[in-house]
Amino acid sequence: MTTILRTGGRILVDQLVVQGCDRVFHVPGESFLAVLDALHDTPQIQVVTCRQEGGVGFMACADGAMTGRPGIAFVTRGPGATNASIGVHVAMQDSQPMILFVGDVDRGMRDREGFQEVDFAAMFGPLCKWASRIDDAARIPEYIARAYATSMAGRPGPVVLALPEDMLCDAVEARDRPRVSPPEQDPDGAAMEQVMALLKDAIAPIAVVGGAGWDAGAAHHFAEFAVRIGLPVAAAFRRQDAVDNACPVYAGNLGYGPNPKLVERIKNADLILAVGARLGEATTDGYSLITPDHPDQVLIHVHPDPTELNRVYRADLPICAYPHEFAEMAALWDDDIIRFKDGDEAHGEWKSWSSPIPFETELDLGQCVAIMRDRMPTDTFICNGAGNFSSWWHRYWRYAGPVCQLAPTAGAMGYGVPAAVAASLRHRDRQVVALAGDGDFLMNGQELATAVQHGAEMLVLVIDNGGYGTIRMHQERQYPSRVSGTSLKNPDFAALARAYGAWAETIEATSAFAPALDRALAQPGVKLLHLKTDMERISAGTTISAMRAR
Repeated sequence: MTTILRTGGRILVDQLVVQGCDRVFHVPGESFLAVLDALHDTPQIQVVTCRQEGGVGFMACADGAMTGRPGIAFVTRGPGATNASIGVHVAMQDSQPMILFVGDVDRGMRDREGFQEVDFAAMFGPLCKWASRIDDAARIPEYIARAYATSMAGRPGPVVLALPEDMLCDAVEARDRPRVSPPEQDPDGAAMEQVMALLKDAIAPIAVVGGAGWDAGAAHHFAEFAVRIGLPVAAAFRRQDAVDNACPVYAGNLGYGPNPKLVERIKNADLILAVGARLGEATTDGYSLITPDHPDQVLIHVHPDPTELNRVYRADLPICAYPHEFAEMAALWDDDIIRFKDGDEAHGEWKSWSSPIPFETELDLGQCVAIMRDRMPTDTFICNGAGNFSSWWHRYWRYAGPVCQLAPTAGAMGYGVPAAVAASLRHRDRQVVALAGDGDFLMNGQELATAVQHGAEMLVLVIDNGGYGTIRMHQERQYPSRVSGTSLKNPDFAALARAYGAWAETIEATSAFAPALDRALAQPGVKLLHLKTDMERISAGTTISAMRAR
């Protein structure tokens, strides 16, 4: 026990240092000034000042996805917390570790509906793994250690802690807690024997990978195992970086607009090995591609959280283990499985599917992706929010493996730019691209100011078709030719970017993209290319005319 009195704000920041935190994202508020004061004297932690709390939440979520330890966010009560809630929701659905600290009203003012008062445990309880309030400054080390442990254990996710303003100013004695690490969780030998026995009996098996606890070790070892036995490996929705796409058995991604041949492989599979994936709605096309009871299919489900096993899907063989430990044991297992030819065939199908064919449109986004592939490394971070614009990169970009895709499985708009800021600050040695539709960009485009202020190096592509394209697509499917509420009148995005201090150009033709990209990549700092496209080419797979004809 230290005999030195410390304020609650000082104790909290000291715990972040102990836990290895080197960066926090925030919008300042008077409710946590004591924390900001402590950070003033803490050079180990970079303070990233953002422009809106939605950006704060997304940056912290993306940072947790990259490090495997909780991304840290601070916001103030009321409006700050409600704005940041979208980041908490994404972190939960994406199984990413994150801690949101919310400055709160003084303890003596609680339950009077004081200024910006909210019951944060009630508000955030359904959105996160744990939500609580710290009322005693002496217990801050206990709460922070528990928050880290809870955020990382099993299925990773967000934790929310409310910080009463007066508690942060209390001067008390407190004992620091040591650094917390997630528990090790190995599959047992009997379970691995069953896995190998089921694979030996299978005729057309396939793996679906990526998700909770997936990391570079899992990618390496699982690819080694899958290549050895010829097992096709499909990535769950927006987990395309789960394994290096050059892996000779990589079969492509599930989700929205997948390769029809991959869909048929999933339907015809007699065994599905799901590792890390929750098999959520997007991955399974509304729980129809793989059904919760999956008749005539054997499901081996490997997940680090026991509460996920048999939660939605009946598992023939549930295995509670972290993906990297399961994958390493599988790679080292002495099996006598006769190699399947399916993996090689599936990879060939994916290569054909992911090779863009030119279309007669003024600005062909498929060809733009091909040009980017020629000029940028495969470990480039591709960061995007929600929208049909992302479908071209989901289909045609080739990912190098964990972690180089930052995209919300929760389908939240406005994620791409904040995630790119976090990626640029975390990995100064790698190229970073933020993809955003016109509607998507204006959800969090103000974080260009954060990027410029903090010296981020990133390329932003704004794909502008003058509307909310995804909703227009659904509208045309259900109510053809009856356009309502989906059109947008947009600013000059290049001029807007220059106003923030970025370099920018506007592009309206495919022939102009390559030279403009070369100019952008030669620029330091933040670069933005405003791509003006035609709403007619509504996605990578179809046109509005084709939809109306059907």
